[in-house]
Amino acid sequence: MRYVTLVGLATALALTATTAFAEGISTHVLDLARGVGGKDVPVKLEIKQADGSWLQVAKAKTDENGRVRSFGADTQIKAATYKLTFDMSHYGQAGATAFFPEIDVVFRVTNPTAHHHVPVVVSPFGYSTYRGN
Repeated sequence: MRYVTLVGLATALALTATTAFAEGISTHVLDLARGVGGKDVPVKLEIKQADGSWLQVAKAKTDENGRVRSFGADTQIKAATYKLTFDMSHYGQAGATAFFPEIDVVFRVTNPTAHHHVPVVVSPFGYSTYRGN
């Protein structure tokens, strides 16, 4: 009886871990010029369709630290190509016109149970991205 309970517990934990990672795309805007996270940046998450078009999956705004920790529990991630679009048009100094008003980051998810953290590092005239953890 004890064995069955442990097996049941292990199964429940495995399912919980899989469910937790179903929302497994996060991002972060890091501002190199100011040395802080970029807050209040609108971010859109899209998935590439078979015909090459993009379908919006979710949207969010970065928090006080420049993070989008989750796009929501109802956002199911599958193996596919995704795009994060960062609306930088109102980010930065008041009244300044953004050189890069929009930043698109296209990436591929091959393991939907793994967490994918895809941040952007920004400065007034440049940006970079990488797969974080």
